[in-house]
Amino acid sequence: GTGGEYSEGEGAGLASSESGGSGFYLAAAALPERRRPGGGRPRYEMVRELSAEEVRWFYREDRKPWKPFIGYDSLRIELAYRALGPEPREGEAAAVEPVCVRSGLYEVDVASAECYPVYWNQSEKIPVMRGQWFIDGTWQPLEEEEGNLIEQEHLNCFKGQQLQESFDIEEQAKPVDRKEAIHSLKLSRNHVDWHSVDEVYLYSDATTSKIARTVTQKLGISKALSSGTRLHRGYVEEATLEDKPPQISHIVFVVHGIGQKMDQGRIIKNTAMMRDAARKIEEKYFSDLSTLVEFLPVEWRSKLTLDGDTVDSITPDKVRGLRDMLNSSAMDIMYYTSPLYRDELVKGLQQELNRLYTLFCARNPEFEEKGGKVSIVSHSLGCVITYDIMTGWNPVRFYEHLLQKEEEELQDRWMSYEEQRLLEELHITKNRLKEIRERLRGLKASTISEPPVLKFKVENFFCMGSPLAVFLALRGIRPGNSGSQDHILPRTICNRLLNIFHPTDPVAYRLEPLILKHYSNISPIQIHWYSTVNPLPYECMKPSFLNPTKEPTSVTESESVSTVPSPTTSPVMVRRHYGESITNIGKASILGAASIGKGLGGMLFSRFGRSSTATPQTLEAGKDGAEEDDKKATTAGVPLLPHSSSSSFLEPAVELEHRIDFELREGLVESRYWSTVTSHTAYWSSLDIAFFLLTFMYKHDQEDTDKSS
Repeated sequence: GTGGEYSEGEGAGLASSESGGSGFYLAAAALPERRRPGGGRPRYEMVRELSAEEVRWFYREDRKPWKPFIGYDSLRIELAYRALGPEPREGEAAAVEPVCVRSGLYEVDVASAECYPVYWNQSEKIPVMRGQWFIDGTWQPLEEEEGNLIEQEHLNCFKGQQLQESFDIEEQAKPVDRKEAIHSLKLSRNHVDWHSVDEVYLYSDATTSKIARTVTQKLGISKALSSGTRLHRGYVEEATLEDKPPQISHIVFVVHGIGQKMDQGRIIKNTAMMRDAARKIEEKYFSDLSTLVEFLPVEWRSKLTLDGDTVDSITPDKVRGLRDMLNSSAMDIMYYTSPLYRDELVKGLQQELNRLYTLFCARNPEFEEKGGKVSIVSHSLGCVITYDIMTGWNPVRFYEHLLQKEEEELQDRWMSYEEQRLLEELHITKNRLKEIRERLRGLKASTISEPPVLKFKVENFFCMGSPLAVFLALRGIRPGNSGSQDHILPRTICNRLLNIFHPTDPVAYRLEPLILKHYSNISPIQIHWYSTVNPLPYECMKPSFLNPTKEPTSVTESESVSTVPSPTTSPVMVRRHYGESITNIGKASILGAASIGKGLGGMLFSRFGRSSTATPQTLEAGKDGAEEDDKKATTAGVPLLPHSSSSSFLEPAVELEHRIDFELREGLVESRYWSTVTSHTAYWSSLDIAFFLLTFMYKHDQEDTDKSS
């Protein structure tokens, strides 16, 4: 009756927290399939051993209530349990294969009654339990040991008898009006009374319960209703192999940033939060799709040795707690800028990404065959390391490139005969060294480290709270005059780059002004709240300016003010002059360095002091930013301005093919100063971000579904 109202994670009732070993074995009974919608049973059914479909297996994480495995998983665990036998002999336990559950992320060892993750290490054990008897209302299982005893007693007394009562809602609503039980079983802390074959109640033997029971019985109230809990034999719905998870069409590797040494399991918990948020969004918005996006944590830091304990040994003892926290977090940035340890960090992440992908494909052979896609979500410093792995950027080659430029500059200036002769000798020697290296590489495997390579192409690269723009600016990247993502990340390496940040995150920087300078005055697109009804697609959003009245800094005095368009024309026209002014490389370098290379203090000041005039745009979804559609971007430089408003000597405005910067909406009541402290780690559990990620990852699946239909 109440079974239809069951929801995962309700109160545990009287269910015990222990997962005891099973001392009672039930042989599989070949029974016709029974359908029990809402918990109802057919009338006049015989009492016999529970079928594998009626048993339900459960797991529990973080001391929460028991959660049921889906039917597909539970049935396979039960069959493995029955194959194990009632009392397996030594050595036989290992013969039973572990059962793959929960969309392939975990395996269940039936012999040890434990569940463990496949793709990452976890110190906390996840117990599993076999449920046969269940508490009315919550459908939580009784402790396995007690459930086995009750089941054994039930079969001994009632096997072969007919069930006279149906478990329909109308019948079950009637009160049980018997004062005496036809059978009783004493347990350690409770006892069970059978008032009939179908009416079984559990009573606590605690002193307070006995007093309450005595008082209520003297008042003429039925014993069953006084303090007993009704039990049900068999789960509310039968397990079927059809109740299985959808096919995984997209995997997302979640890469952590700094601080994992301080809390090694944090990325696993963060990924679990992101996965749970995604499941809620999938259920609400993407339930019609037959595919699944799966999130896998990439824990690359804990396996690295780096300097051992050298830094710890040179750390002073005063305020040791704070110093240890900084050593475990901010020190990772110093390690990455060190030529000695940078490669170790890069290889650590690259090897872990490849290991996870290889393992996933081995366990899901159809993934590659069916064109499965891979995306990466990186946080903080993880964005920089992931970027360097994808692009193969190496500071050694960067340094060699600078030396080569210096040599070219030397050749341009006047030199004496002696200098010219020495330079020629140096040039000949370098060429000779290059030839020797190539011959050596041909004879044996090269010891020179090759750029790291991933075993998969990245579909989407999501950066969260990312300082990548600062690293790129300090490496000499300056805005260009093309609106292509290829300027910083070629599409051949990664199809789409998206930069997500909270407006008060002190570590996050924008990427778009590194591609086109005038985007520094175009606001990033604001991410929709997940509860928005019929949100406007990001491709259709109109541009919005941070300072509409501000004169563009790159418009020279000689350029006419009359070229500034009215609000009725495309608002991008006023930015058009940036494309012309930054063709001069020197000026572009100065502009880029001035705007991107700000100090942390100046950046914080400018963010906290941001004018409140920008707040109306945070409340209206249609005026958040701009993103050009794929087709418009690829059609031979179509100008954004109407033909009537464009002059013959003016070039059309250069726009981004795709928008890259996406900003979370600020809470209406949150303090900017407090959110600066918390915003850098607030991405994981955000339903807005989960909705944003799935919108882009399910985009292709929805398009494919539309095409096939």
